[in-house]
Amino acid sequence: MDQDSPVLFSRRGALAIATLNLPKALNALNSSMIDLLSAQLDRWAEDTEVAAVWIDGSGDKALCAGGDVVALYRESAAYGETPDYGFTSDFFSREYRLDYQIHTYAKPVVVWGGGFVMGGGIGIMAGASHRIVTETTRMAMPEITIGLFPDVGGSWFLNRMPGRLGLFLGLTGAQFNGADALFTGMADRMIGQDQRESVLSALAELSFGENLEANHQLISNYLKSQELPLLERPESALREHYDQIQQLTDFATLPEVCAAISAYQGVDKWLQRAAATLAGGSPLTPWIVWEQLQRARHLSLADIYRMELALAVNLCASGHFKEGVRALLIDKDREPKWQPDSLEQIAPAQVESCFEGPWGGEHPLADL
Repeated sequence: MDQDSPVLFSRRGALAIATLNLPKALNALNSSMIDLLSAQLDRWAEDTEVAAVWIDGSGDKALCAGGDVVALYRESAAYGETPDYGFTSDFFSREYRLDYQIHTYAKPVVVWGGGFVMGGGIGIMAGASHRIVTETTRMAMPEITIGLFPDVGGSWFLNRMPGRLGLFLGLTGAQFNGADALFTGMADRMIGQDQRESVLSALAELSFGENLEANHQLISNYLKSQELPLLERPESALREHYDQIQQLTDFATLPEVCAAISAYQGVDKWLQRAAATLAGGSPLTPWIVWEQLQRARHLSLADIYRMELALAVNLCASGHFKEGVRALLIDKDREPKWQPDSLEQIAPAQVESCFEGPWGGEHPLADL
């Protein structure tokens, strides 16, 4: 196998293994990785000798810290520029197809989510049948800082979190740990980071058969036996702050919710960071988050990805994404010049237009 490939594939018995392999970039997803992984999952789905799939990231720092934002930046439009939807439509279509493929995969898919799991990494992990976090897991959907929105199925999984935690996380991009992931339903088991190799070896030695349900159960039973004891797990900030987050988001309109969060003056550092991120983020993103969660409540998973594709390409064409990435990753001045620069100046028509796909013909994800 080519060890320089951005995704490494191997087999241990009936367990097929895919390792995202760009450790210097925290395994951030690019188009090549998406295509390689999707094609291999198709092959493994048809391979009668493969009973289950394991997905992890090279190194211990990350499963995947997001998508290839710099490539998207190059192909996105600045304020006032005429957009070209080609690259962004293609990239997000392929990424969302992969995410949907994992969500609907018949064979068990085990994802080891140690280290950073953000953006596109959450997209890969969210749909797996067995989602493992560790004491090192750091998750977030921080798109508000770059003028995007919580995509990769965020409309699906944020809406399924307790109370209004999904709304809060979408608005603030707040980072959360493995214990939080368990609390919100984003993970199934917490296992020690140093156990990865032993867990992988043990899964490969399970007595898999032809019955899919029995194979799922075998994996579930083993992973349950390996869980970190409660006393060895980190504290859950989302559980600790649950009641306070409910209060801060208990308003009928988005401006009221944003004002309440941004006005937080307490001594809690975690809430201070969340408030500061929202206050400094794109003024368009909160409107999108508010609207996407409302519209997605009764949508199918496929319809959610179709809706998110329209949002993704339109936000990349809006100027907000280009400016957000410039400030955070290109010039690194951390002083985005949003146009307009306040929530109140975003017109309802601008929000509505983001949900309308720019494609003249059939939707790129019509066949999901």
